[in-house]
Amino acid sequence: MTTVVVAVVSVMGTVMGAALTAYVAARAEQRREAAQSRLQVNELRVEHQRWRRERRQTAYLSFLEALGTTDRDNQSLFHELRAGRSPVSLDTTRIADIRLKFKDAEAAALVVMLEGPGTVAEAAQDHVDRLSSLVQGVREYAEASAVNGLADAGDTVHETGMAFIAQRKAFLGRARDVLDESVAHGHRLHEAR
Repeated sequence: MTTVVVAVVSVMGTVMGAALTAYVAARAEQRREAAQSRLQVNELRVEHQRWRRERRQTAYLSFLEALGTTDRDNQSLFHELRAGRSPVSLDTTRIADIRLKFKDAEAAALVVMLEGPGTVAEAAQDHVDRLSSLVQGVREYAEASAVNGLADAGDTVHETGMAFIAQRKAFLGRARDVLDESVAHGHRLHEAR
């Protein structure tokens, strides 16, 4: 009888040991899978941050290029008009071309506004508004020059141009902050792994 009891206890101990080993192995596997899942989620977040930063940077650069193209042509027209002392005939083709380039800049601004964030979207809108005032001011100056050759009435246009340059610096600062912030955020996620 003692042999039977020892055998039963032995079998039960083996069964309980196997069950405990299986339980511990299952818990370890669950922890490993959970850690792997967190790692994958962090990798996706880092990749998404990288993708987002690249899209924003591309949008910001396209916007600045479109603004620059419009501003250079607009400035060129203004300087030519200001250098003239007598009435200059109104170049409607050139003014229309500047207006089309401005529309391209507006379209590029919409992409910036979609890519965000809000601070950069607001700065982009302010920048477009300032460029609109500048383009309008040069057009009005061209129309006035065609009529009576106003060579020194361009001070207002010059001031608007200086405000446009200040607005560009504000936009660049905000855009750079956002791009730097997304890099720092990506590094924090990467280090969290």
